Amino acid sequence: MSDRSADVVIVGGAAMGSSTAFFLKHEMDFAGSVLVAERDPAYLRASTSLSASSIRLQFSTPENIRLSAFGVEFLRSMGTRFGPESDPRLHEGGYLIMAGPGGEDLLKENISIQRNEGADTEFYSEAGLRERFPWINADGVSAAAFGPNREGWFDPTALLGTLRRQAKTAGTHYLHGDVVAIEVANGKIEAVRLADGSRIVCGALVNAAGPNAGRVAALAGVALPVEGRKRTAFVVHCRDAPAGLPLCADPSGVWIRPEGAYHIAGWTPSEPEDKAADADDFEPELSEFEDHVWPALARRIPAFEATRMIRAWAGHYDYNTLDQNGIIGRHPEIENLYFINGFSGHGLQQSPAAGRALAELIVHGTFKTIDLARLGYERIARNAPLREHNVL
Repeated sequence: MSDRSADVVIVGGAAMGSSTAFFLKHEMDFAGSVLVAERDPAYLRASTSLSASSIRLQFSTPENIRLSAFGVEFLRSMGTRFGPESDPRLHEGGYLIMAGPGGEDLLKENISIQRNEGADTEFYSEAGLRERFPWINADGVSAAAFGPNREGWFDPTALLGTLRRQAKTAGTHYLHGDVVAIEVANGKIEAVRLADGSRIVCGALVNAAGPNAGRVAALAGVALPVEGRKRTAFVVHCRDAPAGLPLCADPSGVWIRPEGAYHIAGWTPSEPEDKAADADDFEPELSEFEDHVWPALARRIPAFEATRMIRAWAGHYDYNTLDQNGIIGRHPEIENLYFINGFSGHGLQQSPAAGRALAELIVHGTFKTIDLARLGYERIARNAPLREHNVL
């Protein structure tokens, strides 16, 4: 079996990998060859496909706000740029994030950062929350933040399908294959080997392997603190649900948003309860609905006391255990190894901007549009976390 070669090999073809390929070939007219190796070409287990697919500007890290702001504009433009079949049906229904006792100061600090970045985030005291959203039971809420613009939800399959389609049209080659070995010599990646025994010589290697990114990095002898964390999403029906419900995030970690005639809800465990996922475990944690989701919904939005679960699914976050922020950039010692990993649940919404940024780094050697130097691998090597406080 003869070796193949590509100027850029991307491991993982979901939102991050396909966005990188799209910006390299479609937007920047990268003259070199780009090959995407994807082990799950139907994306049945991809974080992209199994995401709750929401987007917000309510972060505590300026870079995250800028990444998502670009994501909103990209989603808004897709139908016009690429045709009606690419319309991701972005619904800017807003995000309502509630803080528990003692959380008001951090909430205000985050809102200040967001407003400095151009977001329209609104602050509500407990009394103001009751007045603005009369269907809320505000007991136990010290304050809340509401993003009325550029926050909501969308169709993830439209985004991924468009990125892949346009990347392929521009010359990207997609290959069904699982990377099982990476050859490193003299401080550079030389080639990758696939499970079928084939070898691909590469000029640069991009790790876009989602929850599998830690394993892929280890193949090159690199420690990457990224692992899968399982999240279960529940489709629920509530006949008397309040009209115009935004995405609501409760201090308990429970969240809910509309989805057509139904709603999607879930729960983010606290850190001691949140364990690394078995890579093959995609069984929904149905007990979470009775133990966490339904009780919190019934307490916070009384109309949801009469709620019926329709179905559920589970997916994996690519979770950065160091600081829950994305890792994007070049390895400081292996000069042709690039990362676009560990976004900890906000990757899908940030994938257009992250792919653009990494493509800029590959083509120009530096970030051109958004300076993401603080999200680079160097902080991982120094064990110096850049903490994101608004992880949902």
